[in-house]
Amino acid sequence: MEGNRIIFFLFEGVHLLDLAGAVTVFYEAGCLGKPYELCYVSPYPQPISSSGLGFHNIKPLEEITINEDDLIIVAGMEIAKWNRADDALWIPWLQNATATGAKVCSVCTAAFALAAAGLLEGRQCTTHWAWTAALQQAYPGIKVQENLLYVKSDRIYTSAGIATGIDLALFLLEEQHGVAFACQVAKDMVVYVRREGKDQQDSIYIQNRQHINHQVHQVQDYISQNLRQKLSIPDLAEMVHISPRSLTRLFKSATGITIGQYIHQLRREKALHLLKENYKIAWIALECGFKSPNQLRQMLKLED
Repeated sequence: MEGNRIIFFLFEGVHLLDLAGAVTVFYEAGCLGKPYELCYVSPYPQPISSSGLGFHNIKPLEEITINEDDLIIVAGMEIAKWNRADDALWIPWLQNATATGAKVCSVCTAAFALAAAGLLEGRQCTTHWAWTAALQQAYPGIKVQENLLYVKSDRIYTSAGIATGIDLALFLLEEQHGVAFACQVAKDMVVYVRREGKDQQDSIYIQNRQHINHQVHQVQDYISQNLRQKLSIPDLAEMVHISPRSLTRLFKSATGITIGQYIHQLRREKALHLLKENYKIAWIALECGFKSPNQLRQMLKLED
């Protein structure tokens, strides 16, 4: 099978979820009938994660002969403790892997490693939102894209922070085995929304929630779980035992948007996700609380 070996590259200070998220995607793929050989390599014999957990049975880079069907995923690391004095231990290996034609991917801060190896020069790429400016400043010849989950540039892939390694790994599965299989893996992993690269790093499901008002959080939770229902401000206000006027004021003050805008954005995001899974538009309209399929079509037309 083409591309059945996944090589996970670990630096010292590797972030656990950067690694484990992508690993689990390909492990679950094997459980569902599409097996992969999972291989772990590092310039260091026993790398230690950023949270102190150590790794054993890691293969040295020189033991691995790269071929064009391989997929290499470099997990993000703690930049503050990244030892650039060791560049010669790993840069030639990554450069050779790319020259061989293998797919090379980064999760989170590992984009800095790909940039240091010259693999991102002239390419579009991304990283965690907190590091995009620093990455662009350190490597002016690359084209850092802000607020994207992942970016594909030929056979080089970069993803944003932490959990987006899961999104990228699912996309890689989709490229090889199709949308339906990638969605099945996402379902088995209980990943609520399988996101695309063009989706924002900050989904509407977590946007506008950086506040501490428990009544507004309760309303937001209810809205997200009941999108197919008719949602009225008086009913929402009664649920949290305040007046409609007070809820309207509190919601806008806490979130920066109105209740109506929030409901629309949630319905839009859920509809777009369901469309990717090829559900019929009439069912999607009902499930997301649109008045009719035509209303959903009109929204999609305005999005084009």
